[in-house]
Amino acid sequence: MLQGLNHLTLATGDLDKSLAFYVDLLGCRPRVKWARGAYLTLGELWLCLSCDLPRPAGDYSHVAFGIPAEHFAPFCARLRAAGVVEWKTNRSEGDSFYLKDPDGHRLEIHVGDLESRLASLREAPYQGLVWFD
Repeated sequence: MLQGLNHLTLATGDLDKSLAFYVDLLGCRPRVKWARGAYLTLGELWLCLSCDLPRPAGDYSHVAFGIPAEHFAPFCARLRAAGVVEWKTNRSEGDSFYLKDPDGHRLEIHVGDLESRLASLREAPYQGLVWFD
């Protein structure tokens, strides 16, 4: 039986640039690096950067990282000062900052969790919303 997300692997065209982004800007902890990749951690997340030709999704697919509300504004200000590319403006529950990594992978910095999102759906349901529990 599946237990949850094991790890996330993102392709990178420039390992050193991506490593600096994820470690210096986002705060990931570097664990190991080799010629064609690196392993990082962020909380319970195991992140692998793997040298390959990046082909980021052109759709809404993205990776969202959680952040406490009190850290959101200064963290986003630091990202903006570093010149990150923003790809979307937030229109949903909870504060969110949408950015791209150096290879164009879409990321989100989000305040909130599934429970806060479900609570917001009780107040303003999406069209066609069906509850399963």
